[in-house]
Amino acid sequence: MEAKANATGTPLPPSKVSSSRNPNPGLSPSPTRLWRPAAQRNIRNQWSKLLSNKERWASAASEGRSQATSLVNAYLSQRYMPAMELGVLKDMPGIRQKACDKLTRKQEMYRKLLLSSYNDMVLAVAELVKSARSMRCFLKGPIASPLAQFSDIPEHENDPGDGGGIPVFSSFSITYFENLAHELVEMFVSELSLKRFLVVEFLSIKHEEGEGQIDRLKWSDELYSGEFQDLTISGLCSEKNVEPLLPSLRGQQSCTSLTTQADYPLSSDVLQVYLTTWLADVNIDMNRINDIFTIVEEETQVKLS
Repeated sequence: MEAKANATGTPLPPSKVSSSRNPNPGLSPSPTRLWRPAAQRNIRNQWSKLLSNKERWASAASEGRSQATSLVNAYLSQRYMPAMELGVLKDMPGIRQKACDKLTRKQEMYRKLLLSSYNDMVLAVAELVKSARSMRCFLKGPIASPLAQFSDIPEHENDPGDGGGIPVFSSFSITYFENLAHELVEMFVSELSLKRFLVVEFLSIKHEEGEGQIDRLKWSDELYSGEFQDLTISGLCSEKNVEPLLPSLRGQQSCTSLTTQADYPLSSDVLQVYLTTWLADVNIDMNRINDIFTIVEEETQVKLS
């Protein structure tokens, strides 16, 4: 029996199913008995990967905010350099220009580091999605084979890979574990889209005297080679969408359009809001994520961390 959802959308544990019947008409009783330990190993493995890539995301997001902060500080320092009071340094020939040149080089370095952190976040989310989609355990090879083997890739049309809905451990079916994983992954996919918007904004700030902000990136620009292919795994790009889906808050539909910032250069207040938004992780409910991993650990009787 598959898990049902309560009013808040959280799946409820299914009732236990009698093991006296063959849960999967496509499998003989012998492979069915062997399915559960294989499914248990796979569930533990996939949830261990989910935890590992959640931590990978957290590390990349933290590094990204650090690089974005350094980029903003260097940009604002260069922007306000002409009006800065330099004290006794003001009489040194070319001091302002040398300082601006150094700040320009720093900005370029921080842009590269920020983009690298964003790339890590994209890859972490892609791995989260892969694990959430790999919870099922399918019979491998001939059905009548005396040696049953299992895989996370379906080979038989009548094998759904869920053991017919029986509990994998004591209470929860494959579907229940899938629902928990998808709930978790949805948070990171939504947050990745929002952080991409912030990365586009941060990478676009560039000060040149007399020109303000130039070479502004567009949402439809690929930020690094292969980015759109990576985002396809997470569902943020598809063959029908030439550009990534627009950002949204979790549980809401994506924006239909993005309002282009008309005031250039961006004010320090706007940039501070961007940094605060990055730190807030508005689409990620860490309390719920911790609850999910606690539920899984209690059911599987394994400490994932």
